[in-house]
Amino acid sequence: MKISKNFKQTEIGIIPSDWEVVKIGEIGEVITGTTPSTKVKEYWGEGYLFVTPTDFSNNKYVHKTERSVTERGIERARIIPKDSVMVTCIASIGEVAMSSEECITNQQINSIVCGEKANPHYVYYTMKFRKNVLKRWAGITTSPIVKKSLFEEFPLPLPSLPEQKKIAEILSTVDQAIEKVDDAIAKTERVKKGLMQELFTKGIGHKEFKDTEIGRIPKKWGVVRLSEIINVFQYGLSVKIKEEGKYPIVKMDDIVNGYVIDDNIKYTDIDDETFDNFKLNKGDILFNRTNSYELVGRTGIFLLNGNYVFASYLIRLKPTHEIVNSHFLAFYLVFKNNKIRHLATRAVHQANINATNLQKFKVPLPPLPEQKKITEILSTVDKRLELLRNKKGRLEKVKKGLMNDLLTGKRRVKV
Repeated sequence: MKISKNFKQTEIGIIPSDWEVVKIGEIGEVITGTTPSTKVKEYWGEGYLFVTPTDFSNNKYVHKTERSVTERGIERARIIPKDSVMVTCIASIGEVAMSSEECITNQQINSIVCGEKANPHYVYYTMKFRKNVLKRWAGITTSPIVKKSLFEEFPLPLPSLPEQKKIAEILSTVDQAIEKVDDAIAKTERVKKGLMQELFTKGIGHKEFKDTEIGRIPKKWGVVRLSEIINVFQYGLSVKIKEEGKYPIVKMDDIVNGYVIDDNIKYTDIDDETFDNFKLNKGDILFNRTNSYELVGRTGIFLLNGNYVFASYLIRLKPTHEIVNSHFLAFYLVFKNNKIRHLATRAVHQANINATNLQKFKVPLPPLPEQKKITEILSTVDKRLELLRNKKGRLEKVKKGLMNDLLTGKRRVKV
């Protein structure tokens, strides 16, 4: 392949001719974290953040940690300065975050304290962009690890310092926009949670209440088992699932935020009779009957257009529409997900809720017109959440494109 005169071939690929390839050890000091003894109580308490990989999030900075260390505790480890680039190098290789203040980390994290040659924000984005390359350095082992000595040898592309700063500035601006949308999503989710608590216990406009086996509810409401308001409890298909095929098939990971989505749909080939028995209809509710304990009981309503069927780990619930509104019931089952989990039988890595136990679960039953009003209120909030999540998705695509262009030099910035 012919390379433009403005670019050059290097060990990490084609980069601009005025960029360098440097090793991490050449642009800063690498500090491997240490965990102070957990047996000494005086080391643990309010003071400094103690960062572990579980404290990393989608945000750039780590502001909160599960645990903190005291002045005495921090003396047992190397302090990581503010704006250090923290990289996980054991197990979950390549996760990246920045320190928001002086802190310490555990031994799973190598931190880069950048020198004068490198902008830490640029290094942060470059490490995120080259995450998969770092993973390959770790090799394919049961417990992947990138030791400090190897980590210091990891190569990075390095533009001039002004260009580094400009690239980091552009990407930080997109990150700030994403964080603002994240904050709006979190706020709207809190509003929805509060509304669900209010609507499913007090209803709309009630003044008289009664105590029931599911808690305090309006006096005019009933309490029923799911078996009294569901026509069908049906287990899904145990079939071969493919990238392409005759019919799209809904799997448990296609249930997101209370709805069936089609972002990553797979397919299956079945005969017409089987399709007729398992075809999903709008208003059907799908219930995830087996998974890890944290995921079992995930529920979503099916509203998609098309000839969909559903997979074996799901149970289809077909509500009796003359008695219960599908959306109302789906909202309530999502709201009570934690309580539904208590129905599960648990093995070492798996939990299961069968149809028999699910049928016994009790739900409130307002009059149908009130169910519809409650549904309309919660659906309005969900539409707001959908708009925000779509906005975040668009911003993340923009960021991904910019990282690919700016961190390889395909697009240059003016400095």
